[in-house]
Amino acid sequence: MAPLLALILALVACGGRQAAPAAGSPAPARRSDVTVGDIQLGRTVAPDRRVAQPGDSFAPGDMIYASVVTEGTAPSAQLKAKWTRGGSEVVAESSLDIAPSGTTVSEFHISKADGLPRGAYQVEVFLDEVSAGKRSFSVQ
Repeated sequence: MAPLLALILALVACGGRQAAPAAGSPAPARRSDVTVGDIQLGRTVAPDRRVAQPGDSFAPGDMIYASVVTEGTAPSAQLKAKWTRGGSEVVAESSLDIAPSGTTVSEFHISKADGLPRGAYQVEVFLDEVSAGKRSFSVQ
């Protein structure tokens, strides 16, 4: 009973706050040598991987492209796109290993053979596991 009482008193003294992350698992650090400068959505991309006509409303059968512009130079970096529907349902995730040099444009895309369900969506782009930006769109 005494150890349980000591634990309760310790939690009350800490205000019920959760413990800090374990020393062996620090949060990913934001890079200073490479940044995500822009994220554009559209139905098509040009040969340079940039979205030809940006938009935020798509039909269920559309291929939806995300063009991600990075600035900076590094021997390696990882970009990841996480596509979600309704705020929490993960529809797809994919990643690219890049070696950015100056302005670099990368492309992600999503579609479904039977069409994406109608609704509100979001794509979140990560640079080395750190969120670098989000874009909302709808399928109507």
